[in-house]
Amino acid sequence: MSNNAVLIKGEGLVKKFGGMTAVNCVDFELREGEILGLIGPNGAGKSTLFNLISGFLPTDSGVCTFGGKKITGKSPDKICHLGLGRTFQAAKNFPDMSLRDNVRMGALFGPVGQTYAQADQETDEILAFVGLDRFMDTAVPDIPLAGQKQIEVARALATKPTVLLLDEMMAGLNPTEVDEAMALVRKIRDTGVTVLLIEHVMKAVMNICDRIIVLHHGALIAEGTPAEIAGNKEVIEIYLGGEV
Repeated sequence: MSNNAVLIKGEGLVKKFGGMTAVNCVDFELREGEILGLIGPNGAGKSTLFNLISGFLPTDSGVCTFGGKKITGKSPDKICHLGLGRTFQAAKNFPDMSLRDNVRMGALFGPVGQTYAQADQETDEILAFVGLDRFMDTAVPDIPLAGQKQIEVARALATKPTVLLLDEMMAGLNPTEVDEAMALVRKIRDTGVTVLLIEHVMKAVMNICDRIIVLHHGALIAEGTPAEIAGNKEVIEIYLGGEV
């Protein structure tokens, strides 16, 4: 992975809320074709870092680039159009819209100039790709949690991203659903989409990530392969409770 091109690079990223520093001078690289895990205790600054990358929050200092172009200061819609899709920790779906319309929104927002016919075709292909076609006749509020998370993934994929940010897509899922979610993340990467994911399900992190970065109190404290992170004493003490 070390020879792959850097798609997203953060340099000295800082975000403060009042007297609290949520992200503290974080440097990181996301490389083309990899699955990069972002882990850390609750309150470590993981989702805040996602929000800085995707433009949902302004940075206090530091720069983030995407494909060599500065994205710091750009709005979320402009960053999305550059090829960055994301999901949220709590699924933000539209209960009064059909399943197809929930995903079609992403297809219509994505590639400039796409027709409704093209968006419809893309929507059906993505619904099948993520496994949502089995819910076509189910009202969105009645779709179970794993399906709600899949809707978010599908809508993000419909924007045709080159990079996908996944925020705890496996939280609350049972073991079978976690295995299915892991398989989906690998399948997404195999289509050429680079993945950065926040996750607390360590089975998933250790099995699907090529590299892992660890945040604690907003600061980057470790990075490396899953094996290196699992053997890092500081990570074990801070995040894994002193045991692996």
